[in-house]
Amino acid sequence: MIAVEHLGKFFGEIKAVDDISFDVQEHETLVLLGTSGCGKTTTLKMLNRLIEPTKGVISINGKNILEQKPQELRRGIGYVLQNTGLFPHYTIAENMSVVPQLLQWDSRRIEKRVEELIDKLHLSTAQLKAYPNELSGGQQQRVGLARALMADPPILLMDEPFGALDTITRSKIQAEFRELDELKRKTIVMVTHDVQEAFELGDRICLMDKGKIVQIGTPSELLYKPVNNFVQDFLKDQRLQLEFRSVKIKDLWNWLPLSESAKGHLLSVDSNIWSGLQKLDTNRSENLHFTHQHETRTAGFEQLMSAFHQYQSSRAHE
Repeated sequence: MIAVEHLGKFFGEIKAVDDISFDVQEHETLVLLGTSGCGKTTTLKMLNRLIEPTKGVISINGKNILEQKPQELRRGIGYVLQNTGLFPHYTIAENMSVVPQLLQWDSRRIEKRVEELIDKLHLSTAQLKAYPNELSGGQQQRVGLARALMADPPILLMDEPFGALDTITRSKIQAEFRELDELKRKTIVMVTHDVQEAFELGDRICLMDKGKIVQIGTPSELLYKPVNNFVQDFLKDQRLQLEFRSVKIKDLWNWLPLSESAKGHLLSVDSNIWSGLQKLDTNRSENLHFTHQHETRTAGFEQLMSAFHQYQSSRAHE
């Protein structure tokens, strides 16, 4: 879907982005991760030409974006900012309608799409006449996401989308993000400096430092197959929580107890261990049950942790 080849951005002698190459597959979420100044936001903004590259090629669906008009390019790319970027003097409905109006949609089509998205993003019709400053931070972020999705673009760029939210609101919106059908059929490139967010939301993670890519791979690859000490040190302080977020129930399948009944909370085998622990947090005597390949397995807190430790042991011997 997106191919980046030998991309660079120089500001005088400073190489903000220094000869990087990567691909993003269709319907994949790639997270650009790193500390401030590593080049991740500059990289993101070059994908929709908010910043023009100094060198290199960016292709979307095989077409060089530098051969397209920026305005036309951006109509096929949604863009979500940390501070939402909502127009303060526009109502929520007016903010959401900006791009469809540029595309000359008729009013009924716009209304229908607005209604569809506010329902999916847990906003109310009463809020459509409100102004951004009348909404909470979490609600504003949902509107920012809705606006980016209005014209149903195939690509979504997200620059620290949850960075301005408090921890509780952030966790809730991240959970909604993972479950939103609209996003499962998008190709997403997201920037964050939050390691846990990257592991929670990314199919693959591109870890950057000083304008270069240090390692790109799945969360498990970064954890269990770091290419150097920088990657290992970058993740070590949060390693246990990151393992909970990157290891999925299906990875533990061989170590979970078989069960003939399905008592307890049903959890998808594609869920991570962290999701299971959160379900069990309120009552450790509860059980979770999972169905996979015509088998049912059940685990409480102790069995889940035991299976996880056996999985860790198996990885250590690989």
